[in-house]
Order: sequence, then structure tokens, then C-alpha cells
Amino acid sequence: MDKDAVNYPPDPPTFSDEVIEQCKRDLDFRPILFEWYKFISVYCNLTACLTADSPAFRNIPPVHFAVLIGLLNRCSRLMLANVRLSCTRRYGETTQLLDRSIEETAIKVQWLCHKDDTDSFRRYLADGLKNDLKLKRLVKDNIRNQSGNALAIESRMLRSIQEHISLSGLSEEEVDDTKNLPDFAAMCQDLDLGVLYMPIQRTGSHAVHGTWVDLLSHYLTHDTGQGFRPRDHDIDTQDVQFMIVSQLVLMAIGSFVKYLVADPSNLEGFLLIQKGIEHKFAEMQDLAWALDFKVE
Repeated sequence: MDKDAVNYPPDPPTFSDEVIEQCKRDLDFRPILFEWYKFISVYCNLTACLTADSPAFRNIPPVHFAVLIGLLNRCSRLMLANVRLSCTRRYGETTQLLDRSIEETAIKVQWLCHKDDTDSFRRYLADGLKNDLKLKRLVKDNIRNQSGNALAIESRMLRSIQEHISLSGLSEEEVDDTKNLPDFAAMCQDLDLGVLYMPIQRTGSHAVHGTWVDLLSHYLTHDTGQGFRPRDHDIDTQDVQFMIVSQLVLMAIGSFVKYLVADPSNLEGFLLIQKGIEHKFAEMQDLAWALDFKVE
């Protein structure tokens, strides 16, 4: 990235007193939180575009750097998809699905930076490749059953799998022998974020798996006289969705930069701006949640 082409970190959004007062009167801070969400998506994208040859960065294996910027870009891209969906004030059931993916991705960035060892990156890489190897074996079995004649689609699949393995820097034997990646709960515990496991993973699983709770919340309406009927796509994205995703992605950005910068003295300016962003976002969050945490 050309350091003169953009302002990094970017300037956070600002809001007039009139806008804030209107949100207070409406008891709805989503217009402000939505702008914060967009900002953090851009901030994450710019962070993913930082290059490994920056003089401030320490040297790490190229594939490790690729993993981290790929995860950050995934966060940014999925956040952008949520921006496009939620700006319609509809499709909240779909943004919840994407939230779960963004949150897990942000946690993985933090976990890899926290562990700071080759084994953790190897386990991340092997985690997806293990399934690729299972598919490769299945495809090869099919080809043998076809007298060694591969279909065009089978050849494409094998080439794709081989490319994935080659670019990881691991051999097939190393993939098979590598320990499994810890589950999401264990990663949260390692990061002292165990309190987030239930609301993110367990509660978020409703949207992913289409449980009865999810159907009642998003896909069915119930009237005493008419019973159950399909619900239209009138679900709005909730303020908590903007807040939790934004918080976790901000934390991932901070973890990434702190992990890579070799000299802690070079972090002072970044940390000052990062803390300023986190503080301003926290102020808006406190305003948005003020009524939710009042004792009734």
C-alpha cells in the first residue's frame, strides 16, 4: 500500500449534537452505529492491505502473514456484505448468519497473534486442508473405479486441492499429522474472552442451524386465530449486532498490528489513535445500551 495514498489509521466518524439527540429521542442509535460499522469495515480493509515489507514490521513466514491479512480481509468483506444488506432495514436474519462468521474470524486473528508460534499457524492451515485430503482420496477412489479415467471435474478438483496444499507450505503427511485446531470455546478461553462464547457461538448457532428458536424469531409469525404462517423479510439488523462485530474486529486489528510491529516504541502513535477510536465507539455503545441496563 502507498502510505501517501490513504490516511492510516483513518479518521473515525463524527456526529453532530442534533444527530445524537435525535437518536436519544428515538431510542435508536443504529443510524450512528451503522456509520461506525462502515468505518471499522474500511479500517479493517486498510489494515489487511498493509504490506509485509514495511520497515516497522518484524519478519514472519510469508504464509503466516498471508493467513492474517486473509482473515482480516474476510472480516472486512463480510462486514461490507452486511452493510449492503442492513442499509435496506431488512434481511436481519441474514446479517446474523454473517455475524457468526465475522466474529469467529476476528477471534482467530487474535488467537493466532496471541499464541505467536509456528504450531498454531500450522494447525490453522491444516484444519481446512484435512478435509481437502479426504476429498482427494475420495476422488482418486472414484477414478480407480472408472478404470483410471478421470472426469474433467475430477481433474479440476485434484488440481485445486494440490494448489491449496502447495501454497500452505505443508506436505500431505504434515497435514495429516498436525493436531486439530482448538475449538472456538478454547480460543476464547485462551484470550480471556470466555464470557463471549455463549452469546457468540451458542446463541449465534440458532441463525446458522435454523433451530426452532431461529424459526420463531425470523421465519414464522404466530397468531392465536390463524396459527403459524411464513414471515416476510422484514427483520432489521439490531444494534447489538453492529456493536459486537465492531468490537471484535477492532480488537483483531489491534492484535494484528501489535503482533507485527518489531519495536514497541513504533506503536505509540498507533495505540493512541486505536484507543481513541475504541473510546469513542464505547461512548456510543454506552448511550445505545443505557436503557437496556436500567433496573426495572
